[in-house]
Amino acid sequence: MSSMSSDEAWMRKALALAHKAEGEGEVPVGAILVQDDVIIGQGWNRPIHSHDPSAHAEIQALRSGGYHSHNYRLPDTTLYVTLEPCTMCAGAIIHARIARVVFGAFDPRTGAVESVTNVFDQPHHNHRPDYLGGVLETECSMLLKSFFEKKRLKK
Repeated sequence: MSSMSSDEAWMRKALALAHKAEGEGEVPVGAILVQDDVIIGQGWNRPIHSHDPSAHAEIQALRSGGYHSHNYRLPDTTLYVTLEPCTMCAGAIIHARIARVVFGAFDPRTGAVESVTNVFDQPHHNHRPDYLGGVLETECSMLLKSFFEKKRLKK
């Protein structure tokens, strides 16, 4: 399987988790952490449900992966997330030593990988993950757009 079709296959799994978040009334973002073609962590947005501002999909996936690995360092892993990580999540990704981040939708408001700033490429960090944005961008973006449109209609 080529890298792009592999990335798309994993992103589809992250999208399924984003739908789970949407079903809970959360902003629909999902993330999976993969090592050696096995999911070792997963998460979806849960800040409202858990009363935890740090409960973003990426943080949930990192926590799950750390628990699975019995380690807070997660080298040789790829994190797939349906939305470009924010500054908080980008920082956690660096501290966890994630090797690669693949995201779907770009976030023009708070994206900290390419859109607003680039936390990963700062020269003072001792770890810089590789990254790729725009994988299944249309599907990821449409899910978010649809969620917020429905939310506005309810008001």
